[in-house]
Amino acid sequence: MGITNKHIDYLKGLVKVLPGSPGVYQYFSDDGKIIYVGKAKNLKKRVSSYFSKRHDNRKTELLVRNIADIKHVVVETEEDALLLENNLIKKYQPRYNVLLKDDKSYPWICVKNEPFPRVFQTRTVVRDGSLYFGPYTSVFMLKNLLELFRQLFKLRTCNYQLSPENIQNGKYKVCLEYHIGNCLGPCEGHQEVENYDIGIKQIKHILRGNLQMVIDHLKQIMSKYATNYQFEEAQQIKEQLDSLEKYRSKSTVVSPTINNVDVFSIDEDEKFAYVNFLRVMNGAVIQVYTMEVKKRMDESPEEVLPIAITEIRQKIFSNSREFIIPFELDYDFGNVKLTVPQRGDKKKLLELSQRNVKYYKLEKRKSAEQLNPNRHTDRVLETLKKDLQLKDLPRHIECFDNSNFQGSYPVAACVVFKNAKPNKKEYRHFNVKTVEGPNDFASMEEIIERRYRRLMEEEKSLPDLIVIDGGKGQLGAALNALEKLDLRGKIAIIGIAKKLEEIFFPGDSVPLYLNKNSESLKVIQHLRDEAHRFGITFHRQKRSADFIKSELDNIEGIGPKTKERLIRRFKSVENVKKQSYAAIKDEIGHSKAVKVCGFFNIECEK
Repeated sequence: MGITNKHIDYLKGLVKVLPGSPGVYQYFSDDGKIIYVGKAKNLKKRVSSYFSKRHDNRKTELLVRNIADIKHVVVETEEDALLLENNLIKKYQPRYNVLLKDDKSYPWICVKNEPFPRVFQTRTVVRDGSLYFGPYTSVFMLKNLLELFRQLFKLRTCNYQLSPENIQNGKYKVCLEYHIGNCLGPCEGHQEVENYDIGIKQIKHILRGNLQMVIDHLKQIMSKYATNYQFEEAQQIKEQLDSLEKYRSKSTVVSPTINNVDVFSIDEDEKFAYVNFLRVMNGAVIQVYTMEVKKRMDESPEEVLPIAITEIRQKIFSNSREFIIPFELDYDFGNVKLTVPQRGDKKKLLELSQRNVKYYKLEKRKSAEQLNPNRHTDRVLETLKKDLQLKDLPRHIECFDNSNFQGSYPVAACVVFKNAKPNKKEYRHFNVKTVEGPNDFASMEEIIERRYRRLMEEEKSLPDLIVIDGGKGQLGAALNALEKLDLRGKIAIIGIAKKLEEIFFPGDSVPLYLNKNSESLKVIQHLRDEAHRFGITFHRQKRSADFIKSELDNIEGIGPKTKERLIRRFKSVENVKKQSYAAIKDEIGHSKAVKVCGFFNIECEK
């Protein structure tokens, strides 16, 4: 089958006896290390696909070459397989699997499992029965929430062990927080557990997004106080309600009909995938989180997203029964509905998530570029070198374009890029001198020869790459010029055809088609567009100058300076023809105005 692996017969024997059940498979290297973990709805069908065909992806080909043994685990459901795969990847970090970046740096809100529970910020999740909400990517948001809880519910901040025995034995004394009204003193028995737990219950509702339940409850209490003329207590409840309403107004309200939904979107670059998560409760986005996933084998978004969803669900402790996702997934997450929205509020939610993940990716790139300004440039040049199969990094690139108008006014433009950016000081215009009529190929040959003959005579550096705006014919003409200068094969050169963005190489009739989103194609298109813009501008200037000359130079007694004043004032010869004698006289004086008006048949005073 074309598979290069010294263990291939042994491996195919293992594949034959694999069950057709859901499960997880593990690939081992010669030294017994796990190099890849994967999941499958059908183990036999999935694993056999690795050994029954030649793979286009080089990394997959390398993986298959290095497999020495296969082990598998059969599970009940696809969801179980997804969870097991996720745990094994995190435990063994196999060489060819995506790398799930740890997010220990993100803080959580902990509701401690203890009498009179404390509510505090932490970066460590301890499985001791405590409740954790998060992680929060915004520390500012987290601190605002904690401050809101302290204002609303007078929570204790001490770390005393407030067991009934310790309180009854008078082990602790109230502190300053009690005296200034920030705590109700449970350490000395001034507050009952039941009363304290009412606040904790409401905090849990708020953190889960159930704000309306808390607001309705507080409104009932406020109404009861007001009915009993307890206006001071009613005012305190009103202040709590105002705080909650203010907090809710800062949440992104989507639609009151959308409740308990998780939204996921994904974006990627060459090395990483970025997965954004939004949690929606009672029509409001209450949590935003973005995870980075390092790709090991150019995994597709369809492969990365299920892994990331499983990881995020485990960290967030999500119990949502509906996921909004950007595309169909062939995975079973258990009792969860997968929705790919096409319109409406859910579509807007997905778009919000997609904007978040794109901003996150851009911010990561900007941060990296600030730390190392040359990193982005080097990455682009490395990509160009790889895609165009160059020997050296193309730090100096020159691009050429021809322009003519029905065979007249033949000109050319050369634009210069240094480190993938325009260097406009080195742009050059050329008038075609030796070619008669509309012959683009001969024009290109002349310009290339003139450009590099001069650079050689002046002992200036030659480019690493030449880009010709045109197909095989234009490229061939440029190669003829390089041949005359003994430069053929010494400078890399390509041609780019406009219609299908085909890239032609010398001596190769089959063009290269780069991915439309690739950075290499974007740089080449930028070069081509700059050359076209620069050439067209020069061409128009030349035609305009010749037109002015043919019109105004025929007027006896009107010299270059007068002509220049007229054009500067009225912008064109056509506008000069439309002026009155008085307007022209104001610019160039009576005697010259009479000559211009007489030539263009403009009524004037003698």
